[in-house]
This record gives sequence, C-alpha cells and structure tokens, in this order.
Amino acid sequence: MDEMRFDSEPQLHEPCMVAAWPGMGGVAIIAARYLVEKLGAREFGSITAEAFFDVSGVLVENAVVEDIQFPDNKFYCATDKNGRDWIVFIGEVQPTIDAYRFASVIMDAAQRFNVSRLFTFAAAPTHIYHTKKPQVLTAATGQDLIDEMQKYDVNLLKEGSISGLNGLLLGVAKQRGIEGICLLGQIPIYTTNIANPRSSRTVLEVLSRMTNLDIDFSDIERWAEETDVQIEDRIIQLKQSFGEEAQGLIEYFEQLAEQTTMEEGHVGYRSEELLKDIERFLKDHGEQRGSH
Repeated sequence: MDEMRFDSEPQLHEPCMVAAWPGMGGVAIIAARYLVEKLGAREFGSITAEAFFDVSGVLVENAVVEDIQFPDNKFYCATDKNGRDWIVFIGEVQPTIDAYRFASVIMDAAQRFNVSRLFTFAAAPTHIYHTKKPQVLTAATGQDLIDEMQKYDVNLLKEGSISGLNGLLLGVAKQRGIEGICLLGQIPIYTTNIANPRSSRTVLEVLSRMTNLDIDFSDIERWAEETDVQIEDRIIQLKQSFGEEAQGLIEYFEQLAEQTTMEEGHVGYRSEELLKDIERFLKDHGEQRGSH
C-alpha cells in the first residue's frame, strides 16, 4: 500500500472503474481523458512511480540539470448525472518494471473503494477505412459478462491477446474476483501511430450504453472529423507525389473506401508489406495528440 497516495477518501458507492494507458491509436488514453473531462472528475490520489519506471538519463536546460521526471499515475473520481460513482485511473506511460505488481496496486485501490466493475480500453488494428465507423470487440473475465455484452452490438475477441496494462489489469481483476471488461475499438492498420478519436468515441458509446452514462460526444466527434481530413489530405498528397510508385497502396485505400471492413485475404497486402509501405509513404512523424 506504500505505493498509493490518497489526498482524500471519497465516499463512493460500488463505483465503476476505468483504467487506461497509452497504446495504439491512443484509443484508451483518449477515451479515459475525455471521460474525466466530461464527468468533471477530480484527482484524489496517485501511485508513486519510482518502483515501476527505469530512468536512464536527465534533461539539461542552459547547462543546468533538470529534476528527474517520472510519469504521472493518477486516480480521479466523479458522480455522473444518474448518481453512479466512477473512478478513472490514468497512467501516462506503461510501466517498464514489474507490471504485474503495478496492476496489483491498482486493484488494491479498486478493492479499497469497493469497485463493482472494471473497464479497460484497447485498439484492434484491422483493414478498415479511416472514415468508417469502427466496430468494437470485447473480452471479459467471465462467461456471464460475455453473455451480457451480446446486448450491446459488440463482437467477441474469441482468441488472441490484449497487450500491456490495458490487458494485464483484467487478469489481475479476475484473480481478485472483480468483474472486468475490455472494449477494443477497431483502428485502420495504417494509422496505429496516429491518434484515433473516432475509435475512442466508439468504445465510449458502448460504455455509455452499458452503464446508462450520459456524456456529450460533440467535442470528440469534431476531433474525429478533423483527423479524417488530415489523413485524407495525406492520401491525396501520396497520389500527387508518388503516383505509380505507390500505386499498390493507392489501390488499397480505394478498396477500403468502398467497403465497410475487409479480411486479410481480400486486400492484396499482407500486413507486414503494408506497414513497410506506410513507413515509406505515410508514416506520421508527429506525436499522438492525447497520448501525453
């Protein structure tokens, strides 16, 4: 318990808990931060980072060594319009040391405040065009939750893995007997390094239906539309600048634009080949907005 610090002890009744870290497309971290903003959640605690992060250097400004900076790992709480209590945990960076113990500390906090259900978010890269509405996949800690999820227009993640703390935390929740659900939003395989607010909105929509949560999606929808325009502009630049050299990639985008989803065998590109061409022509060198 020494790793946890609480500024206050909010009186919460069987809250739902959301936990998120940066990952592909920023899906989880964007959704969690949007939830904190729209719920008007307040910070009430944190996890000390020294035991979970390896620092290998320092920054220097005008020849002066700056203070060592560790990532923030903060707890927020709020009560929604319907009187349901929420805890949101946001980690700025995935831990580099002892991730299992880090997840265990978070679940210690969940038990301390009698959390009724845990939600995490993640990305599911696939062959989908960036302007299309993503589907949501789900995995959960028990069959009863899977049966419940069937009501919310989601697809089951029948096999595979959920990488990082967005997945590991579910395993620790299951060990503790706490219900846990991961909502995975589809993202285009060619935008894994670009913030994807459209996918974040989609997982939040499922969360809101499950918990009767009423939040305003207008800001994240505007962001999604702006992102679509930026990607579309880059595809136009690709056609104008590279022409026949990038013909295979151009045809791939045209195929996706005409269909809702595509299976791996239908696209004329194996994933590793596609990612190499993305690296050559479209890689976004900017940082994901919302991932810091």
